[in-house]
Amino acid sequence: MKHLYSFLLLILFFSISCNRAKSTQETSEKSDSLKISTNRIVSTISETLIPKAKKAVSEWNEYNNVDEFMIKYYNISNSEALDYAEELSRLVQLMKDSVRVELLKEKNITARFNVLHNETLRLADMATISAITKEEVRDEVQKIVEVYSAVNSKINTIYKAIELQNALEVDTEAPIEIIEEPAIYKREKTNKFPKPIRRETIKKLIPPKKS
Repeated sequence: MKHLYSFLLLILFFSISCNRAKSTQETSEKSDSLKISTNRIVSTISETLIPKAKKAVSEWNEYNNVDEFMIKYYNISNSEALDYAEELSRLVQLMKDSVRVELLKEKNITARFNVLHNETLRLADMATISAITKEEVRDEVQKIVEVYSAVNSKINTIYKAIELQNALEVDTEAPIEIIEEPAIYKREKTNKFPKPIRRETIKKLIPPKKS
């Protein structure tokens, strides 16, 4: 009987030890996954185009290529960000050099395209620097995402203004014509009272009595 109890205790001991080992392994795996996630650059998805703007650029392939490629940069590792940097800068250059929508050829839009291109070139340069830090790569990737969001925001602003203008059915660029009232309804600016007639004048107007 004593041997039976000893055997049961031994089984219980091994069971507890196995559970502890399994729990420790799971905790280790979780901590490893957390370490992996901290090595990734996660950004909030930037502003996307409203339906009206998206329809306008639907045939602008160069913009759509950049828009699709930018999805990679919302959740990307440091090494991937550097590996894809040269291709991203090339796509952005093609986009800014081939604006196919007349409304988007304004100077303020072009300036945003140029800023985005410069930031992608800077990231591509970082890929050639061995001493570059993860923090520097992270900051540059987040800056690119922010600038791209600003590009879409400006495009949306243009098409929102057009929608508002169409809704009001008023051409906001042309001055509003003010129709003046007919002259018959105009009042004179000054109301002059008639001058008083002098007595001498009255006497002259009254004919003398016949004798």
